[in-house]
Amino acid sequence: MKFMKLGSKPNLFQSDGNNVRYVASELATDITVTVGDVKFYLHKFPLLSKSACLQKLVASGNEENSDEVQISDIPGGPAAFEICAKFCYSMIVTLNAYNVVAARCAAEYLGMHETIEKGNLIYKIDVFLNASIFRSWKDSIIVLQTTKSMLSLSEELKVVSFCIDSIATKACIDVSKVDWSYTYNQRKLPDENGNDPNCNGVRSRPVPKDWWVEDLCELEIDLYKCVIMNIKTKGILSHEVIGEALKAYSYRRLPGFSKGVIHSRDVLKYRSTVDTIVWLLPAEKGSVSCSFLLKLLKAAIIADSGEMAREQLVRRIGHQLEEASLNDLLIRAVEGEDVMYDVDMVQKIVKEFLMQDQNAEFESEENEVQEIRRPRILTDTSKLMVAKLIDAYLAEIAKDPNLPLSKFVDLAEMVSCISRPAHDGLYRAIDMYLKEHQGISKSEKKRLCKLMDCKKLSVDACMHAVQNERLPMRVIVQVLFFEQVRSAALSGSSSPDLPKGLKDLNSGSHGSSRSAATNPEEDWDALATAEELKALKGELASLRLGNGVEGSERNGGDSRNSIDKAAISKMKGLLKSKRIFTKIWSSKGAQGENCGSDSSESLGPANPEEAKSTPSRNRRHSVS
Repeated sequence: MKFMKLGSKPNLFQSDGNNVRYVASELATDITVTVGDVKFYLHKFPLLSKSACLQKLVASGNEENSDEVQISDIPGGPAAFEICAKFCYSMIVTLNAYNVVAARCAAEYLGMHETIEKGNLIYKIDVFLNASIFRSWKDSIIVLQTTKSMLSLSEELKVVSFCIDSIATKACIDVSKVDWSYTYNQRKLPDENGNDPNCNGVRSRPVPKDWWVEDLCELEIDLYKCVIMNIKTKGILSHEVIGEALKAYSYRRLPGFSKGVIHSRDVLKYRSTVDTIVWLLPAEKGSVSCSFLLKLLKAAIIADSGEMAREQLVRRIGHQLEEASLNDLLIRAVEGEDVMYDVDMVQKIVKEFLMQDQNAEFESEENEVQEIRRPRILTDTSKLMVAKLIDAYLAEIAKDPNLPLSKFVDLAEMVSCISRPAHDGLYRAIDMYLKEHQGISKSEKKRLCKLMDCKKLSVDACMHAVQNERLPMRVIVQVLFFEQVRSAALSGSSSPDLPKGLKDLNSGSHGSSRSAATNPEEDWDALATAEELKALKGELASLRLGNGVEGSERNGGDSRNSIDKAAISKMKGLLKSKRIFTKIWSSKGAQGENCGSDSSESLGPANPEEAKSTPSRNRRHSVS
């Protein structure tokens, strides 16, 4: 830290311990200056020779009170006034980054200009600021912090603007010219440690582009905003570096930010910090991660930030949604809501994501005459990633017993326009909703299951679905039918010969003579009974046993066949057996609409993150 000593005489200021300060001198004091609750017994000559303010105060006082002066609003209070008084007595005064602003503001208040006396305090402090403080990285930050208590006068004296420009200029300097200490490496430079062996080789380590971000985290949000704006105005640093700085500041200054909670008693300050960070975000896409944006959105919701900040975050998240993870997307509903998660907010985000494609189409139509083809904003890969993410999100929110079916279906339908090769994730979500909401009606089950394309279920999902007691009979039969069609196509054989009722079901005709006593439409939408699924399970068990025996005889006990091949073999054997359809058909005609018990197992976790938990890491990585 830089410092400067003024004066040459020893310090003669003494205190009696009762807020009284005086100069130890043989000469009697002839003026009393009261600053706040502290009284200074001093001499007029040294003070009046350097302070225009004290000259006026003494001259304006009446004869009776000319020896007493009241100064209640001097910047820096008694401590700053004492520095000025010691300078008047030519006593030794040490200025540093922590007291120089208070001394400068107090000197300005007292009018200690060059017009009063050459080499006055204001001149000497300004020389110290320009020659030392503003040239030092850390001293500039410390000085800027100290201006907070006297911000108005500091701005008037341009101390704030000089500090901000000094800090911003150093942050933008070429990293090869950074030869001062900074917090990033947690170690000082060799020339600041003498012969300390622990600091060898620090200079040889490359300086990262974001070396400065931790030091700026010490600033309050208003001053931090000014510095970042100055840095952005210079246009030298990349938007990724600016984004990294904002991320580091958020984790440092927003308690509980990484966990989506507020650990601060000052909610207004928390909200102001969140709003300012959102406002400072670089406009370029990818300047910050989608995960960080979602954490900011959670913080904005908890702190009750304005609609403008939330809308900006929703728009930016929508443009980077393919980068998001399930945990980031789980936004808790505000206190007082019946549901666990804010599904409406996620719908807004998905809408922003999909609108990118619509905007690209509009641009293409406008430029059609010029035959200009712009590259589509959304790639098939990004669409598929978002579809899988929403499937996993649906499976998670389906666990909420208070989640209305309409919210689940509306969100699922938003991504139904995205073609994906498999619907296993959507099947998991539907199965989870059926498991947690067993009281929903047949029509609601039908509406829910319509979201899924049975032709796009994997072999494992089909094996699970035909044993799933929560699914309507219609869905189970459709799964069996489409899997048999797929198996027949792969083997090159003709289409499967199914009973007329099944063909009518899949062709849209429901005029089957399957049951004369009940409505066929309602029959197919009812759940499979325990006996019907028992027939399926029995057939599956026999297939497993048969395949196991045949495999061991054929391979001589060799068990190296893959799981996928075994599953496909089982499904083919199941679908080729017409006895299954006969059992389903006959038992459904004889039974009523009894629902099976909730005994089917889950296909698997919708979110891979549930299978293994890794500790969260908020460690900042360098932007090099």
